[in-house]
Amino acid sequence: MTLIKSISGIRGTIGGPAGDTLNPLDIVKFTSAYATLIRKTTTVESNKIVVGRDARISGEMVKNVVCGTLMGMGFDVVNIGLASTPTTELAVTMEGACGGIIITASHNPKMWNALKLLNEKGEFLNAEEGNEVLKIAEEETFIYADVDHLGKYHEDDSYDQKHIDLVKALKLVDVEAIRNAHFKVAIDTVNSVGGTILPKLLEQLGVEKVTGLFTEPTGNFGHNPEPLEKNLQDIKVLMEKGEHDIAFVVDPDVDRLAMFCEDGTMYGEEYTLVTVADYILQHTPGNTVSNLSSTRALRDVTRQYGCEYNAAAVGEVNVVTKMKETHAVIGGEGNGGVIYPEAHYGRDALVGIALILTYLAKKGMKTSELRATYPPYYIAKNRIDLTPDTDVDAILREVKELYKDEEVNDIDGVKIDFPDKWVHLRKSNTEPIIRVYSEANTMEAADEIGKKVMDVVYNCAKK
Repeated sequence: MTLIKSISGIRGTIGGPAGDTLNPLDIVKFTSAYATLIRKTTTVESNKIVVGRDARISGEMVKNVVCGTLMGMGFDVVNIGLASTPTTELAVTMEGACGGIIITASHNPKMWNALKLLNEKGEFLNAEEGNEVLKIAEEETFIYADVDHLGKYHEDDSYDQKHIDLVKALKLVDVEAIRNAHFKVAIDTVNSVGGTILPKLLEQLGVEKVTGLFTEPTGNFGHNPEPLEKNLQDIKVLMEKGEHDIAFVVDPDVDRLAMFCEDGTMYGEEYTLVTVADYILQHTPGNTVSNLSSTRALRDVTRQYGCEYNAAAVGEVNVVTKMKETHAVIGGEGNGGVIYPEAHYGRDALVGIALILTYLAKKGMKTSELRATYPPYYIAKNRIDLTPDTDVDAILREVKELYKDEEVNDIDGVKIDFPDKWVHLRKSNTEPIIRVYSEANTMEAADEIGKKVMDVVYNCAKK
């Protein structure tokens, strides 16, 4: 069974029996449940819902089912076609719509697809709203419109340009400085929608030369679509030739941004947000936020400017909530997700690209030189496999008690902060495992402290 229902939406592999995979029957049910919630909760007068999708092979089928269902629920559909997640988020507010559905499985392989659900602000539903959608879907308490009140359908392909215009208009994006730097940029857009928007963005920012890998939006991903170094050997080899200043890599829905330096070394996706924050804080001092599993470097950089860093539970909606609570000027996640409120409250690779190119242009540095200015941290990622009947919550409570003399945060699992390193234990929502992230000044030290705490967990599980 691959159908995963969560507060952030529904995802699964395409094909197979109803209820077990992502298929037309389940797409109809969850789209209807979402529309029912929006009808009850929206505060805008509009009757529109925006639909955008990445380039997955199944996207056309899923889009047709989603759009037809929304019309059957009485909503007018604005289909913006192939569009990134941040583009779709922006389209919701630009249209004055009640909400939006993004058809994308993010970094999952091509057999997966998903529905990401947005509110009228173009932001992901919160936990309460997400649970209500699941409840409505389970009870099937939705009512379809009669023939005189069916929704209308409209296509609008202008939102890529509107997104680019918004990015170029940001106060801290300096198109003239970028143009004068004569940048040569490589991109890898993994055969999805990044290939339709990033070349346009870079051209309009004044980049002198753009070399693209996997830019045709076919949905047949040229490599594993998660932007990790082990999956990015083609662009690494390209950058090792020394003919480009920087490389940008995005996932299929363009809300995560990874980079390579001019010498072919990976910049480290944890440092995408750190770099953007460094630039932002020089001009607009203020608070920052990332999730508990993100690098400590953001905290260090924030404190250099006399500002306050706060940690949020893992998940974009949690980061956004904490950003609003603390009036953060920049935030995001260590997976390359940059959230800049001046643009909108959503992870946006286009915003990250424009700000980083501006900063590089103004610093007059090579990309590797800029990367070397930040504290060196390394994150090790491990997992603990448990039996389905293991009481994970009890184990985490015991670990928290054992490390009570250290700085402990339990808003999302248990994070133990040591003076020079940290370990974050977090229960998976979908399988009987504990994810173990640990960070230190070397990869060996990060793995060592992670394994040490894992041994403590194993001992607790034996009791």
